[in-house]
Amino acid sequence: MTERNIRIALYSHDTMGLGHMSRNLLLAEELAASRHRPSVLLISGSREIWRFGIPRGTDVLSLPALYKDASSTYHARSLDVPLPELVALRSATILGALDAFAPDVFIVDNVPRGAQGELDAALRHLRAIGRTRCVLGLRDILDDAAHVRSEWARAANFSAVQRYFDAVWVYGDQDVTDVATEYGFPENVRRRIRYTGYLDQRVRRSDIGTSVFPVSRRDTVLCLLGGGQDGICLAESFAKAPLPEPLRGLLVTGPMMSQSDRRRVEFASAGRERFETVEFLDKPAAAMCDAHAVITMGGYNTVCDVLSYAPRALLVPRVRPRSEQLIRATRLAARGLLEVLHPDAATPEALAAWASSPALPATGGVRMHTTAGLHALLDEVLAMSPARQRPAPALEVLYAS
Repeated sequence: MTERNIRIALYSHDTMGLGHMSRNLLLAEELAASRHRPSVLLISGSREIWRFGIPRGTDVLSLPALYKDASSTYHARSLDVPLPELVALRSATILGALDAFAPDVFIVDNVPRGAQGELDAALRHLRAIGRTRCVLGLRDILDDAAHVRSEWARAANFSAVQRYFDAVWVYGDQDVTDVATEYGFPENVRRRIRYTGYLDQRVRRSDIGTSVFPVSRRDTVLCLLGGGQDGICLAESFAKAPLPEPLRGLLVTGPMMSQSDRRRVEFASAGRERFETVEFLDKPAAAMCDAHAVITMGGYNTVCDVLSYAPRALLVPRVRPRSEQLIRATRLAARGLLEVLHPDAATPEALAAWASSPALPATGGVRMHTTAGLHALLDEVLAMSPARQRPAPALEVLYAS
């Protein structure tokens, strides 16, 4: 009988932006290239994943989409069904896929029980079968510490991690954020934590290539909004910014920006020379490398792009409903790696003044991950015995919509 190759499943709920999807695509690419040559299944809540290159040895299961609005309330993104029905559909789909795929490793992005607890049934099933090692992957910053502690306690996340997860990978530098201490992780969870370093985007095999800049390069100020779902304020300010010659503006709105917001951007930039708007760049790394300067929001993956590629960057972080982006931007700015401007101060004039001012010298650094380090973490997890018999704290929390 032919021995079965290693199988890895990755889950991201993808209710806002492109960050979760981009992070899992990078992990899939690197893990698929390990000495085990695993088959990798990405379980994603965003149809936009198909706009990115899918790594070799990887396929995608797209879930019916959820949407999280500015008040952190969940809705169905496309289907006209009540939220509980959509969550039940997604939960059953995930359970069926994992039961059939039977992964050796299951990596969950950021939310231990999934959006609205949709992973509960699958995690119970994997634990009962006892062959799958479960890994929780966390960003460097989740949110304000007091809010995270309260939210995780309410959602029974600590109990879920203790019950189901064999390892916790933190995609950050412990010297910037000690996740275990900041968020009050229990001691038996702290022992499972490994810090990978910030995810270095330069390991991607398809990012750097011929730039697809639609305008000239070294004179271009590039403004990126990630998915664009919540980037309209920065977009309008940048569209009106009086960039001095010879600087040009290139705004990348993102595929999730609404049509009404796109019309607002078109109105704000109407008649401007040396300015162009595009929805999407298939090689943002090349654009970042070539730009005079980069202005962007402060999501995790965007910051990793900045740390990996951008010669000079200004972060205008989202500050509501979570302060995650502001905290991250402030801590990295304190290390001289980038500059930060509060969104309330991000006027067109302020953006233009920053773009035309001299660059500040970098004064510090952070740990970035390596492919060899990630492969070593995979080996460590595969050497574990799945926690089939671990005592199970009760999960008695109902999620609110």
